[in-house]
Amino acid sequence: MNETSFVNCCGLDVDGHMTSAYDVALMSRELITKYPQIHNYCTIWMENITHTTAKGSSEFGLTNTNKLIRQYEYATGLKTGSTSLAKYCVSATAEKDGMKLIAVIMAAPDYKVRFSDATTLLNYGFGRCRVYADQNEDKPASIAVEKGIADHVNLAYTGPFQYLSTDGSDLSGVSKSVELPESVEAPVKRGDVAGRAVYSLNGKEIGSVDIVYTDSVEKAAYKDYFLKTLLFFLT
Repeated sequence: MNETSFVNCCGLDVDGHMTSAYDVALMSRELITKYPQIHNYCTIWMENITHTTAKGSSEFGLTNTNKLIRQYEYATGLKTGSTSLAKYCVSATAEKDGMKLIAVIMAAPDYKVRFSDATTLLNYGFGRCRVYADQNEDKPASIAVEKGIADHVNLAYTGPFQYLSTDGSDLSGVSKSVELPESVEAPVKRGDVAGRAVYSLNGKEIGSVDIVYTDSVEKAAYKDYFLKTLLFFLT
């Protein structure tokens, strides 16, 4: 957040207290990624609050200032704000078809414009952005091991793969190919990279995921070959 300077903790106007739309988006992304339970609170439209003091208790209704919660079907939050200098601002989050977007509006002349502009940005994003995801739940084939105490070693992907297109490209043509050697020579160390899964679109590589060994295989010694030969004849 290179364009942000916090002078106070409340966000009210004061000299030197400033931020940018980009930095607000970064802050919002960090919040919803690390603490997704925030959506449980910022999507509540109305709530009755009991205020208790030494004079007794009183109840009052609190209404969400983020009108998008009621006006935009994909809205999931997040935060509104306004001061005399900053004018009307909002960091709006939304989710559609598994894709989450953030739209930040600052210095809108009134609250209607901030929500209208946020809706326009979100609709643009959902219209232009496409996400391809592969959870890599299939298991790669094992690799033959030469000169090792085991004949084969198992493999695993390091994780899922995701690709985001921002130009409206059709991602149905994404292809996946696995690059692995036919065999490896011991020793093999668990966690080392054996190869990779490569993803391509229209003949161009768009990303990859490493494939690693799930076990270690030590180099075979003379006694290992002797035992292997003995077991061969005994079985």
